[in-house]
Amino acid sequence: MKQKLVCVFAHPDDEAFGPGGTIAKFTKDYEVYILCATRGEAGEKNGEHDIGKTRSNELLESSRILGVKKVFFLGFTDGQLCNSIYHDLAKKIIRIVKRLKPEVLLTFEPRGVSGHIDHVTVSMVTAYVFEHLSFVKKILYYCHTDWQVKIIKTFLRDYFVYFPPGYKSSEIALTVDITPVWKIKEKAMKIHKSQIHDVNRILTFLKLMPKKEYFLVLKK
Repeated sequence: MKQKLVCVFAHPDDEAFGPGGTIAKFTKDYEVYILCATRGEAGEKNGEHDIGKTRSNELLESSRILGVKKVFFLGFTDGQLCNSIYHDLAKKIIRIVKRLKPEVLLTFEPRGVSGHIDHVTVSMVTAYVFEHLSFVKKILYYCHTDWQVKIIKTFLRDYFVYFPPGYKSSEIALTVDITPVWKIKEKAMKIHKSQIHDVNRILTFLKLMPKKEYFLVLKK
């Protein structure tokens, strides 16, 4: 019987744009589930009338490609994950995680990878869940290295108000070689057609980097 791993993200596309290769690899050894806090209502519309519904469907299809067993939407609003909803978000995550009883959680590193406030909130609340549920033995924080951030910043320029620095190699606890599943990750990314500008931008710099994904790790 496979162990379980629960990924906690803020928006549809976080799974593919972020640790999509790792998710695809982990589905060989884990039952992988995704909890998504919002439906991405604030994303690029590209002519879409109901962008939340469109992006939700894109996440479901991307997750199918990656091998995810099930996706749970938590019902919060894109761009509004802040301290006023911390407790409600934690309660919803805990309710599902208690039902699934995973050994491992996966989320963004504490600075949200890109500095996105929704990502930071999800990371912090997931860390709280990890600390309070004894059956969860490990949490993986998806992150960028310092040299990756230098490359990314040349492409994103002023796209973010603040893009946090990456982590030194000495701080990285887990490096996942995603070469065998790169095509799967790329296919999952391209499913997010409503965010095609981001897809193209991210693929441009990802193709300049080694096919690896990086994580900070905490264990009990």
